[in-house]
Amino acid sequence: MTTITATLVPEHQRLLITPQHFKHYFPFKIEPAIYHFASHLCQDYRGAYWHFYTLSNGGFYMAPDAVEPFNFISENGFEGQVSADAFGVIACLYAYSHLSFSDNPELSRLCSSHYHHLREFALEHGEATAILRAID
Repeated sequence: MTTITATLVPEHQRLLITPQHFKHYFPFKIEPAIYHFASHLCQDYRGAYWHFYTLSNGGFYMAPDAVEPFNFISENGFEGQVSADAFGVIACLYAYSHLSFSDNPELSRLCSSHYHHLREFALEHGEATAILRAID
């Protein structure tokens, strides 16, 4: 089994990376959905600068730049506290899942694919148990 690694996207590549993964959907559909789910899952979330990460399996996620852990309540009732990185994974998984049911077949396919890539990464994450309980 090959370990899936995350690589921080440098500042100067941020605008180049997202179209490679999501075409033109990122700024209008995907990014706002991620921020929406972050606010929905954590009532204390008030916005942040988010880092972008590419995954060695072809995936992508983003996570807030924060030191303090995030307390959240998922839609299934699970309450937890996770790092900013794990919170970003959770918010992205929620957004990808939601958008995978889009009426737009291309957006649906992209989000479904990214959901599965990110879930593979989440299984190996140091906070895998909390992530999986949050999305189950």
